[in-house]
Amino acid sequence: MESTFSSPAEAALQREAGAAGLLTPLADLDRVYELERVVEFVRDLGCQRVALQFPDRLLGDAGVVAARLEESTKSKMFILGDTAYGSCCVDVLGAEQAGAEALVHFGPACLSPPARPLPTAFVLGQRSVVLELCAKAFEAQNPDPTEPVVLLSEPACAHALEALATLLRPRYLDLLVSSPALPLPGGSLNPESEFLERFGRRFPLAPGRCLEEYGAFYVGGSEASPDPDLDPDLSRLLLGWAPGRPFSSCCPDTGRTQDESARAGRLRARRRYLIERARDARVVGLLVGTLGVARHREALAHLRNLTQVAGKRSYVLALGRPTPPKLANFPEVDVFVLLACPLGALAPWPSGSFFRPVLAPCELEAACNPAWPPPGLAPYLTHYADLLPGSPFHVPLPPPESELWDTPDVSLITGELRPPPSWKPSNDSGCSALTLRPQLELAESSPAASFLSSRSWQGLQPHLGQTPVKGAVSGRRGIAIAYEDEGSS
Repeated sequence: MESTFSSPAEAALQREAGAAGLLTPLADLDRVYELERVVEFVRDLGCQRVALQFPDRLLGDAGVVAARLEESTKSKMFILGDTAYGSCCVDVLGAEQAGAEALVHFGPACLSPPARPLPTAFVLGQRSVVLELCAKAFEAQNPDPTEPVVLLSEPACAHALEALATLLRPRYLDLLVSSPALPLPGGSLNPESEFLERFGRRFPLAPGRCLEEYGAFYVGGSEASPDPDLDPDLSRLLLGWAPGRPFSSCCPDTGRTQDESARAGRLRARRRYLIERARDARVVGLLVGTLGVARHREALAHLRNLTQVAGKRSYVLALGRPTPPKLANFPEVDVFVLLACPLGALAPWPSGSFFRPVLAPCELEAACNPAWPPPGLAPYLTHYADLLPGSPFHVPLPPPESELWDTPDVSLITGELRPPPSWKPSNDSGCSALTLRPQLELAESSPAASFLSSRSWQGLQPHLGQTPVKGAVSGRRGIAIAYEDEGSS
């Protein structure tokens, strides 16, 4: 139980303080962190103060990288670590506090647009890829050279996709190469080509083609990974890819391949279960998982209105990075919805560690919006911005007189009939948190109060007017292990 709701005490006592050691050999720093490109980025902007954002696992190299950049650019470098939310998002708030004029993001990135404009350069890393082994693995997984296939990769392997495609194109006729959706300067895109941006990647689709026609070959991952289901980048690809198309992954070091159809089925089944939990829930906790991604305020207002029209009570919780000990303090909440970037919303922690399920915004939309398409027809959207007005995937709520609100619905978990939600417009200023008792007393009927009334122990009872009045007396003195009236043992 201790490992579920809190960190073991021994781990805190045995943890050694101090800076992390150097992770990358000095001879490889320029190549791994692309220092030449970063220096050119800083010089072109003429910045005097630049923020360097590192994930926790790369902080050991941060000091040496910052020193080399300061020596080459003569600009002041600030290291950003321990971000309040996910390290994959651009920490615009931290850069503003340091007075930085630009930011360089190192490591995996979700490539979500920031809430405030800030010149940003992304260094995704360059992991070594054995092209010959990956090419043989691709040929073994795709024997038909006419089948359309997309080459995908984890961010650190994206630099090798074009070289891999060069080895495969003499045989495979319909091969598409994806690339990270990095910010591009104006006018850099060819107007004759059609680029589709999804899953944080850019797909150069030919006119008249759609992504649902293609299978996928993913280069990334590791055989030593303890639980590959927790890789948020691969999870969002498996959830959002067309269910009927093949999807395989390849380890860039050994060339070992794996069919991801079974894993994709597990992820989709898990998400359908979470949708059912959201439909049964009466109290929803909306977790603020980002403050630096664009349109997060609009998305929070959309989710609050969504829960209100579905007849549910919602609470907005700003707790920083969600952990099981934090969320265990709210037992009256039935489900939590994490409003974060696409990577942070999918795999904050192992699902079994939380006291209550943690959902993505798309799952709450499917549970509360009766106009949402049924499973199998609706796309799985990993970014909350796709749910908002203006997106091609936005599905507006039906009007109050629509028959969709009165459709009978049976819970697949409890087997009970769910009552139809009562429509409540978002601008309703009436107070619905007070209930009139028969004794003409007003009492709050919030979900927290209802949860407290159902518990066997409800705290100390005051019993006003039922106990005699007594004067104050002296209490015990001392500390808990040796009070003065206990004597010495």
